Amino acid sequence: MWMVAEHKRMANYELLRIVAMIMVVILHFLSRSDNLINLDLPLNGVRILGTLLETFCLVAVNTYVLLSGYLGIRSSFKVSRAVGLLCQIWFYTFFIFFICSAMGITTAASTRGIYGLTEYLFPIETEHYWFATSYFMLYLLTPVLGLAVKNMTKKQMQITLGGLLILFSVIKSISPVAFAFDRYGYDLPWFICVYLTAAYLGRFGFPLMEKRGWLFYAGSCLGGFIINLSMWFLSQKWDSFRYYFTVPFHYNFILCLSGAVGLLYGFSQIRIKEGTLAEIIRRLGSLSFGVYLFHEHIDLRYLWYDSIKAVINPQGKGGILYFLRELIFCVLLLFTAGIVIDWIRSRIFALVGKIFYNTKPGRRLKEMDLCLRPNLRADGSMEDLYEK
Repeated sequence: MWMVAEHKRMANYELLRIVAMIMVVILHFLSRSDNLINLDLPLNGVRILGTLLETFCLVAVNTYVLLSGYLGIRSSFKVSRAVGLLCQIWFYTFFIFFICSAMGITTAASTRGIYGLTEYLFPIETEHYWFATSYFMLYLLTPVLGLAVKNMTKKQMQITLGGLLILFSVIKSISPVAFAFDRYGYDLPWFICVYLTAAYLGRFGFPLMEKRGWLFYAGSCLGGFIINLSMWFLSQKWDSFRYYFTVPFHYNFILCLSGAVGLLYGFSQIRIKEGTLAEIIRRLGSLSFGVYLFHEHIDLRYLWYDSIKAVINPQGKGGILYFLRELIFCVLLLFTAGIVIDWIRSRIFALVGKIFYNTKPGRRLKEMDLCLRPNLRADGSMEDLYEK
């Protein structure tokens, strides 16, 4: 029997959520600072180190979706949660736009007029944030996915999931050419695959990885790095290897998925004692999505690195020490600022929510949530939804 998760969030998985978001910031730093191995540039220590860091952080996106499936599949879908997520995205699109406009910073609206304005009004439809778009659409599908997971046998899930992974991951991972069908994992179909993978793991487990999570994580990441580095050398002689040079850094690359699963199981073995530390981790985990919405805003994503570098490395000096200095400073600043802003946002939403839920639309929203809740037992506790 798959036990129902406790209402209180598990601190070890919230810690993983925090780590995954820090990894996302590192990935964006490496991209913006151009500190990755490039086929058209010679190798150097900074680029090799940057690429090695990227391979260990690339699992972050899959990890975030795995957490949603591994934990979220045990809870009921809420319309209010979907509305809250959309409002959170809107908060950032407009809040940062107004701040940038007030400070005289160029915005999408000021450069592209009505077309730029639509990216604030319709952030999901325009993919203002590509991850938020796929993540939001995935959440809307969770009632359907949850019913599928609930009613399928282990064998049925293995066949279905195996077919999806072969189609979306295995074949592209060994193909020397790009497919028109392939979106490199930057889309909803791949998120569904990852979500169902997590649901399978949560329901049936994966004994091979349960005690070897850290080993699978490290092995998968190092494997991706070795493949990427090997393709760099081969591409210097044969152009036909240039495409596969990029494959280890696609989210639907098989080693990127196995690395994320390994990381999930690694953190599942961590035990955090209940108390102040656990509560702080839970709070930071609940605010971590705001870090992404802050630094990847369309008006900031190509601005923050140059602005920070101008302060801590104005002469643009190179070398590993300067690279690490920039990396640490950017990660600390962006993560801290994102957490603070989202804490303020959460306080505003809590205040508005108290007023809103006493209105007619608010009461209607609560009624819809109740309609979608699992049945209750006679003792008032939630029934177990999933059985092996």
